[in-house]
Amino acid sequence: MDENKENRKLLYKHLTKHYGQEKAKELILKHKDNLFTFRGLAWSLGKRSLEFFCSFYLQDTFLPKPDNAARKLAPIHYELWENAEAMFLYDKFDKFEAVVPRGTAKTTVMDFAVSVWLHCYEISHYTIVIGKVEQDSVDFISNARQAFEENEYIKKGFGSLLDPKKYTVNKLELELTNGTKIQAISSTSSIRGKKFGDHRPSCIISDDMQGQSDIITPEARDKKYNTWSQDTEYSGDKAVYRDGKKIRMATKFIVLGTILHRNCLVSRLLLNKDYKHMLKRVVEFDPDEYFDTGLWSEFSKLYKNDKLPDAAAYAREFYYQHEAEMQYDTIWPDKFDCCDLAIDYFKNPVAFKQEMMNDASKIGEKWFKSVATQSPTEIENHHFLKTMLTADPASSVNTKADYSAFCVGSIADNDFRYIRKGIIDKLGFDDFCKKVVELLKLYPDTTHVDIEKNLYMGADVLKIRELIYADPEFRSRDLTFINQMQRKSKDEKISTIIGSVNNGQIIFNSEDKDFIEQITDFAGQAYSVHDDAADVVSQFEIDIKEIETSYKVSFMDMRLLF
Repeated sequence: MDENKENRKLLYKHLTKHYGQEKAKELILKHKDNLFTFRGLAWSLGKRSLEFFCSFYLQDTFLPKPDNAARKLAPIHYELWENAEAMFLYDKFDKFEAVVPRGTAKTTVMDFAVSVWLHCYEISHYTIVIGKVEQDSVDFISNARQAFEENEYIKKGFGSLLDPKKYTVNKLELELTNGTKIQAISSTSSIRGKKFGDHRPSCIISDDMQGQSDIITPEARDKKYNTWSQDTEYSGDKAVYRDGKKIRMATKFIVLGTILHRNCLVSRLLLNKDYKHMLKRVVEFDPDEYFDTGLWSEFSKLYKNDKLPDAAAYAREFYYQHEAEMQYDTIWPDKFDCCDLAIDYFKNPVAFKQEMMNDASKIGEKWFKSVATQSPTEIENHHFLKTMLTADPASSVNTKADYSAFCVGSIADNDFRYIRKGIIDKLGFDDFCKKVVELLKLYPDTTHVDIEKNLYMGADVLKIRELIYADPEFRSRDLTFINQMQRKSKDEKISTIIGSVNNGQIIFNSEDKDFIEQITDFAGQAYSVHDDAADVVSQFEIDIKEIETSYKVSFMDMRLLF
């Protein structure tokens, strides 16, 4: 490929788009010897067109070529650039919020590309980019530094913009030779009082600065919002007017993210009329309805069929056989595969609606849409590879207290998990310990017992061991006890089994109606009376895959006690 010829075509295409065909030809002829040189015609057009700047100067990122992995851009990306141009070139608004699905390259298209463009042309004197954690900030600066140091198109058109010997260049800051600065910080750092010389930030970009920990409680949501509205938004400058004419723009704010809760930072800003808003979804249909009809309904049945040795493979084969009929429009056709998106939905519908649909309207709805069950006889006909008892004691037996929860679960050779027995009951200390021993007798293939440590601090495990020691039936049994404090958010932990339960990969005993009812009633801690059954199943799901390798556990060989 003749790269110079392709670049000329690219330049002519964008000149025509910007000025019209006749003017484009005139400019090409006039500057034929100065098209891509230092401050040449391409440089001039790039200042007026962010799309051209990205297409030419950042072409290895945005232009598909035989030697790179760039994807063909979608309308959403051009729309983002158009909004950036409206902000910085035409000063049409000062605050912009883009609520777009995960995986749509918003960090590359806005954080990276816009920041490099702003500082190549000195449009922003001082830009701050806020990431969720420091590593996000480090990665952003690394990519920007690489563009300024190694990108030959930028070096040829703009000269050397980095000089580490004279200017600050480190993992979180880039001072450029043209007198501008880019800084990246984490969302836990305060932006208050930050300056570069006499300049307060002229551009502040927030990129996915909220996570699950920021939306789990009302206090966490308020804290994140207040940090933005009371700290960050006051860190910029107002516009400067002289004799009735604006001589300097106000600080520009860009917020990029997804909706994680109906009252999270991103959701609240959508109600703020100071911002121009852009709200996008990965598909323009209701996934609950769409994936439960027609061929996708058949796909779902195959994907959830525990009788198949590899249900996911059978489902994919069904999709490939009907691929043409099962296509649907997505926000980025070159990125999002219809089959992969559907599987993401089946795995975790709640997360899919939040991260891909930007839909928090159904938060508070039941998390588990369907629960697969089999009779005890059907379940016991499977060949089990590992079996464990997971238990969580409750602090009281009164009517308002939590339940003590037990589940005997196994992973079978088909990789499905079976809750062979699920129990919720109001039990005091002694009865709780007796129930554990009773279940160990009923399911003699149990090899591991996981009891949450938070309540009894191990006293229940000692009592259970005493009961086992006194019972001859356990003389030939080897049991491993796991007794650990649980500090992880229950909502976060329970969310990990949504897909497996809804997909039918975790199958319950049909006789355990109270246990199953508590599972199906769960809608998140803030919206549920009880979480005991869901919590103990999620702990089982975590443990059953890891018990052989990950835990530091105490072993008790019963034979040594006699």
